[in-house]
Amino acid sequence: MTQPTNSLLTHLECATCGRKHPISKLNTVCETEDCKAILLAQYDFNSNVLLKADLKARPASAWRYKEFLPVHDERNIVSLGEGFTAVLTVSNLQQHTAGKRVLIKDESSNPTGSFKARGLSIAVSKAKELGVKEFVIPTAGNAGGALAAYAAKAGLKAHIFMPKLTPQAFKDEARLFGAELTEVDGNISDCGKLANAQAAENGWFDISTLKEPYRLEGKKTMGYEIAEQLGWTVPDVILYPTGGGTGIIGIWKAFDELEQLGWIGSKRPHMVAVQSDSCNGIHLAFQNGETSSAFKDSGHTVANGLRVPKPYADKVILKVLRDSQGNTVSVSDAAILSALRELAACEGLLAAPEGAALWHAYKELNRSGGIKDGETVLLLNTGSAYKYLDNIR
Repeated sequence: MTQPTNSLLTHLECATCGRKHPISKLNTVCETEDCKAILLAQYDFNSNVLLKADLKARPASAWRYKEFLPVHDERNIVSLGEGFTAVLTVSNLQQHTAGKRVLIKDESSNPTGSFKARGLSIAVSKAKELGVKEFVIPTAGNAGGALAAYAAKAGLKAHIFMPKLTPQAFKDEARLFGAELTEVDGNISDCGKLANAQAAENGWFDISTLKEPYRLEGKKTMGYEIAEQLGWTVPDVILYPTGGGTGIIGIWKAFDELEQLGWIGSKRPHMVAVQSDSCNGIHLAFQNGETSSAFKDSGHTVANGLRVPKPYADKVILKVLRDSQGNTVSVSDAAILSALRELAACEGLLAAPEGAALWHAYKELNRSGGIKDGETVLLLNTGSAYKYLDNIR
């Protein structure tokens, strides 16, 4: 007998052409031949009976928003306690924060040490509900570890393709969780080509970034949490480390959903995408007024998660940045490592290089007038530096 989660999921809708797709089958991207854009989960918010006050009695995890997540049978939920991470105040670096309220949402406390736990928890849960037994993923590190963990918890099989230059801790993690790991001499795009071919040959489900619709739903819970933790308001500015860009799209989607619920108003933050100089196609496209990004990869960066030469949803990311009247910043590896050490020594936070890049980006924007006095600025630290020690050394 099905045990409902009260999910209000109704259908999937293409982000580009608007075509509706049923939720009763396993979906990847839009089936329209000349489209193939990402699919967005849609909910019947008019049927919602949940009140904001009801959340106080719920577990402090991403699944506290289960009505607005895609799993219909609660027995399919695969959870390791992900979500509801702390929002910290930057308090010891007042030479950079004077006149502003600067916050860091610290995703390093998630299972497997990164925000990837959110997306993989929801995606694996929904795929399990739809009968998936084996997964494949190309990864820069954290997503592979998260998939391996959630597949292990669900009793399912994970196949992971990871660049050889990835720090050893990520490889050890994946193998310890029982995944089959293939090391690839190349970047995440090269991993993606091999993963895609193996998926087609073996019937594995490709759970790559935005190649299926439900990892995005996990990432959007960061937006729900930000609003709830800030008293149902949103920051003036959100800085986000942008590789695949799922979080930018997800947080923006969350705020739209919360407004439909009447839980927040129409105010939106300026979204800022932060990239590595080594792999900054979104930054270049935004600054040049383009609607899609070119393939850009100049080699290794200490922020492995930022080495995504061309995000699958580049057009959607750029649209969010422009709709939010946002911005982009590109950061060198030297600046990333300097920012990482400053946050560690002054704030006691050992941020992942991707998250540390935001601190440098914030300081650049602050110096140039891109951050105004009185504004609340939130930085998304996406993970822990402990797994990156090979790079940091």
